[in-house]
Amino acid sequence: MDRQLEDSMEGKWIPAVSVRSGEGEEVTPDLFCLTVQIVNVVMVGRPDRWVLVDAGMPESADVILSAAIERFGQHHKPRAIILTHGHFDHVGAVVDLAETWDVPVFAHELELPYLTGQARYPEPDPTVEGGWVAKLSPLFPRDPVNLGDRVRKLPPDGQVPEMPGWRWIHTPGHTPGHVSLFREADRTLIAGDAFVTVRQDSLYKVVMQQKEISGPPRYWTTDWPSARESVKRLHALTPSRAITGHGVPVSGEELTGGLERLVREFDRIALPDYGRYVDGRKH
Repeated sequence: MDRQLEDSMEGKWIPAVSVRSGEGEEVTPDLFCLTVQIVNVVMVGRPDRWVLVDAGMPESADVILSAAIERFGQHHKPRAIILTHGHFDHVGAVVDLAETWDVPVFAHELELPYLTGQARYPEPDPTVEGGWVAKLSPLFPRDPVNLGDRVRKLPPDGQVPEMPGWRWIHTPGHTPGHVSLFREADRTLIAGDAFVTVRQDSLYKVVMQQKEISGPPRYWTTDWPSARESVKRLHALTPSRAITGHGVPVSGEELTGGLERLVREFDRIALPDYGRYVDGRKH
């Protein structure tokens, strides 16, 4: 594997911390959700075979490594890292972790330009309807990391490498190659940012982790028609529990009812009234 990786996230610590930062929650015996500042990473599996889903905020590698050692022990590294997408808060520590663990990274092929140094994401939209996080979004890093040949595209048959029983689902809208992960056996969903359980544009709600099933982060979702269809696709799976990229895990009627409302009232709940990626949309 190419060791000459480029870490555009180095030195770009973001001063955004929620009340849940550093806390972990065991959602099922083989599913652990760790909050890193304002975003979640997920550890899936058991000590002899586990995978990390998403890689947290910039400069968060030590936090994730410590949590992994506490859960699995010093000598049990993951088999792979799976990325739901490549925004800075989901790949912040991916270069450090991939090098430390010497493991491959998998993502949808449409995300690869943002993970191999070839393309920057479109600018976030500070004009979008929303709170202070949206206004501050131009300060967020959008330079791509470069994982070289360590990053690989997810297999076209929907299987998730090193995660038996799981399949990946293309859920674009927030980014072109965004994916969610689903396990049919117990209808567990790892949704990434296809929908979230805390409104990401409101600084107060982000810091306090106020629970609310909502659409993807408004200030950095560039394709709202696709985002709407992705939520419908995930709702049709009838998940029993979900871990989202931001906010607390949800399950049962809270999840079922919340997703139903989001599908039924997507334009009211999720879609901004105005913004760069909303104005001029076609109906």
